[in-house]
Amino acid sequence: MNAAQVVENLKQRFPNEPEYIQAVSQVLPTIEEEYNKHPEFEKANLIERLCIPDRVCEFRVTWVDDQGKVQTNMGYRIQHNNAIGPYKGGLRYHKSVNLGILKFLAFEQTFKNSLTTLPMGGAKGGSDFSPRGKSDAEVMRFCQAFMNELYRVIGPDEDVPAGDIGVGGREVGYLFGQYKKLTHQFQGVLTGKGIPFGGSLIRPEATGYGTVYFLTSMLATRGIELKGKKVLISGSGNVAQYATEKCIQLGATVLTLSDSDGYIYDPDGIDEAKLAYVKELKNVERGRIKEYAEEYPNAVYHAGERPWHEKADIALPCATQNEINGEQAQALVDNGVIAVAEGANMPSLPEAIKIFQDNKLLYAPGKASNLEMSQNSERLSWTAKEVDDYLKRIMNDIHENCVKYGTQPDGYINYVKGANVAGFMKVASAMMSQGIV
Repeated sequence: MNAAQVVENLKQRFPNEPEYIQAVSQVLPTIEEEYNKHPEFEKANLIERLCIPDRVCEFRVTWVDDQGKVQTNMGYRIQHNNAIGPYKGGLRYHKSVNLGILKFLAFEQTFKNSLTTLPMGGAKGGSDFSPRGKSDAEVMRFCQAFMNELYRVIGPDEDVPAGDIGVGGREVGYLFGQYKKLTHQFQGVLTGKGIPFGGSLIRPEATGYGTVYFLTSMLATRGIELKGKKVLISGSGNVAQYATEKCIQLGATVLTLSDSDGYIYDPDGIDEAKLAYVKELKNVERGRIKEYAEEYPNAVYHAGERPWHEKADIALPCATQNEINGEQAQALVDNGVIAVAEGANMPSLPEAIKIFQDNKLLYAPGKASNLEMSQNSERLSWTAKEVDDYLKRIMNDIHENCVKYGTQPDGYINYVKGANVAGFMKVASAMMSQGIV
């Protein structure tokens, strides 16, 4: 395989999908050496089959707003690869959603799920509908209309969606209710459901907690503890909230949170009481992070900016893709950051990743440190401690695989290469075993 040539061919075939091309171009060069050790992969054209989704589902979603006006949005489900298990990946409701973004997310999800050691394939879906500013009734009607099409291609042994940006417990509940109405089946077809109807304890916390657990494993390779460290976190949704919570529990001081309008910097640190306020603000009141600075006057709100110029020890980007550019990455290095662990999907641009690696930072890509937990369909009831212990084990296993494939001759661990090769080899082996399908 010539990685550059494969990327160029994909660019010509899919010229209007820059995020997808970016994701592919960041992965293929890191697996090229390992891929070329297996001539049988090239004979089966494995790389092209792995890059292009199995199936792209695209549909119109028609719903009625509170004024009685008919609205239309686009709905998508990208089923990328199911070689190691049913398709699995989140649904995103945001105005920025388009085919290219979801193809990049589904591609990444395939590697991410492979790394977990759980039997899950990769998928992603969503809509350009934004819940922001919508009433509960409008969100419900949209979710019901969306599920009217989505239910045809999902199922507990086929494709299991979860939440993502704009899709939390409320949305998952509405989606599940409509799925149940359409199919007459109570099945484990969505993760992120409420506890009373089949949800998993610690499922909401898993991605944020997992990011911090992976961070602690990275720090341990250099004999460093998280306790006492200052942390910059972007985002204020599910991943950011629970990354903050776990940092607090482990003795770190979280200084920042953000949303699409700007970020807050709290020099006193975000403690448990302040985090409880953020959860109420974002999850219940659906407010904006600037209100934090109104509630806590020592905090400063920076409109239209991201927190990467603040001084700290650790950065956890937990918002969205491409939120750290080269200049911001250099600012993190100059301000003494020693580790970056991604809670979001592909939040660092390629030039930012190069700066992190050139300066030998501990850097974990989202596919390694951002974990989406899945609950099995056997309706078993695990305690919160059992789920948390399982999560820790999974993150430790992922870290070991990254170290195995990513350790350089000078001892530096290239977690990007390690995660990509480990994820790729598992999927590739499964694909080869199952023939040309």
